[in-house]
Amino acid sequence: MNSKRVIIVLAHAFVGWALCFATIGIGRVFTTLQNALIVHAIGAPIFFAIVSLIYFRKFNYTAPLQTALIFVSFVIVVDFFIVALLINRSLDMFASLLGTWIPFALIFISTDLTGLYIAKTNTAKAMR
Repeated sequence: MNSKRVIIVLAHAFVGWALCFATIGIGRVFTTLQNALIVHAIGAPIFFAIVSLIYFRKFNYTAPLQTALIFVSFVIVVDFFIVALLINRSLDMFASLLGTWIPFALIFISTDLTGLYIAKTNTAKAMR
């Protein structure tokens, strides 16, 4: 895969992560941390399903499983280095199932399922 394609995949991962980051940031201003984490856990797979839908329809450079791995890996790395180490100055967020591990799993699943759906749709169109 050339660098342009890598940048496009990572840009989509960044958009999904930014939406999640904004959800937590805005949620913490208007409600409790617990409520913000609940909204984030609900929003994360929705955000990534939408981002994935756009990515798979317009670019589709990687398979669904590859894309899911890239997206969730990007989120984990950015959460670790930017959010945990630089912003929070603590790894405590990784002790929270609701705050990290459930959203990570849901991001992976929603991205993979969206990719599989698009692949199935494209195959059905090609057979017509």
